[in-house]
Amino acid sequence: MTMTLEEATHRAGARQELAEGVKCLLVERLSLDVDPTTIGDDQPLFGRGLELDSIDTLELAMAVEDTYGVTITDDDTHSLLSLNRLVDHIEAAWT
Repeated sequence: MTMTLEEATHRAGARQELAEGVKCLLVERLSLDVDPTTIGDDQPLFGRGLELDSIDTLELAMAVEDTYGVTITDDDTHSLLSLNRLVDHIEAAWT
């Protein structure tokens, strides 16, 4: 299936809007002391990235389910490695 330029532009805009929403969700639900706009799309969410821990994982999974209707199971934890991966997971669940 070939996408038109207009479709590709719309899709990119929708993805960016979703990514910005997820950044705000991270900051609000996890009470992070960062500006959502400073979170990089490929920044690790754990370790040297945002330094989230296992309790944050649970809270984030619940927040994503509450907000976006997407479940994150134990098998899906790889989707929490970065914001891009989390957005990929949400988009895949919606299609």
